[in-house]
Amino acid sequence: MLRVEEKKSFEEKELFQIQEKEVKPLAFRMRPRNLDEVVGQPHLTGSKGILRKIVETGFLPSLIFWGPPGSGKTSIAYLVAKACKYQFISISAVTSGVKEIREAVKEAENDLKFRNKKTVFFIDEIHRFHKGQQSLLLPHVEEGIVTLIGSTTENPSFEIIAPLLSRSQVVVFQKIPIEELVSLLERALEDERGLKDEGIKVEEDALLFIAQLSDGDARQALNLLEVASRIAQQENEGKIGIKFLQDTFSKTSYLYDKSGEEHFNLLSAYHKSLRGSDPDAAVYWLARMLEGGEDPHVILRRLVACASEDVGNADPYALLVAVAAQEAYDFLGEPEGRLSLAQATIYVASAPKSNASYQALNQAVADVKEYGALPVPLHLRNAPTGMMKEMGFGREYRYPHNFTGAFVEQEYLPPQLQGKTYFHPHDRGYEKTIGERLRLLWKGQKY
Repeated sequence: MLRVEEKKSFEEKELFQIQEKEVKPLAFRMRPRNLDEVVGQPHLTGSKGILRKIVETGFLPSLIFWGPPGSGKTSIAYLVAKACKYQFISISAVTSGVKEIREAVKEAENDLKFRNKKTVFFIDEIHRFHKGQQSLLLPHVEEGIVTLIGSTTENPSFEIIAPLLSRSQVVVFQKIPIEELVSLLERALEDERGLKDEGIKVEEDALLFIAQLSDGDARQALNLLEVASRIAQQENEGKIGIKFLQDTFSKTSYLYDKSGEEHFNLLSAYHKSLRGSDPDAAVYWLARMLEGGEDPHVILRRLVACASEDVGNADPYALLVAVAAQEAYDFLGEPEGRLSLAQATIYVASAPKSNASYQALNQAVADVKEYGALPVPLHLRNAPTGMMKEMGFGREYRYPHNFTGAFVEQEYLPPQLQGKTYFHPHDRGYEKTIGERLRLLWKGQKY
């Protein structure tokens, strides 16, 4: 738990940072000192931004900051609390528990009672608090003892309990644009808090390279610049160019949390591109996930699901191709197995689409839930014993192979559901042929 009092000025903190310049990372030293120095969030900190308006009023409501790593959530939380003259207590949900929460609440109560000072609880990665820990905060937020600012990279709708979420305003942060990251890197090279005195010579394109590599993460961009500058001073006379960076960071790093929001976003984009018959987009999202370190089997499961859910019997081979891709990947391994994923992705994306099977199952499940376990009609039951035959099991069943075309019209549904049609074949791909055959057999009574 970290407590930062309002009476300690930011200038004092800055002096401390300069004194420990060799210890504190560049990303820490270059944190914005006011809202005007914030990059990449003009919709929040600009003249019409909600956080700017909050600062102007001086009244700070409970907030949930939702956005990708390195978008400025922690820094802005501190700046907003400071501008509104609130005490600031920072709690990490990773390292803190119930004990730390109670201690912080007690501090906040005393500050409010004896000093008339309001307190902001900044909880980093609040989604890592379980429901009990989140519930512990609720009465103190309701009573106004603390103002909550929770920071999360995960969707608050899924990770924050409803009572706490309803008492907070969700503020959405965006990935920082590349040009803003370049501007931040330039500032770090020119600022005394940064690398001004280090004698670093950086090509303009090199900063663009770092910004692109960071993928909207300011902290990562500054970390990469710091690493590059240290190595350049030792090995390259302080010069940083594209070739130097390519050699230094030979393995590209992408922002991709396999258990987080971005993971689900990319999978969603991939599936929707498959469903939308855009093989180019599908291959792009496939590449994003593979290069980000996603487990190929996660992608393959989505591919197989799409082959059934969205292609269905419009092209029955799509499911075979998707399953074969899984087998091929396991057989070949990396990197050749990726080609099987690409081949199957393009096939499924290009195939005619039908969700008739998906809809049929959903409608049938709905009837199961509505009518319960309806008894199987007697003529459809097996009669392995004499007693069952005497009871009429299977008595009126007509064996289709005894009739022309191996088809005979008879009822297969329970009486309560007779006349129901779940499968509605689309007029696309092979499913068109299936529909024509079924309409012919049932003489237009179904399908």
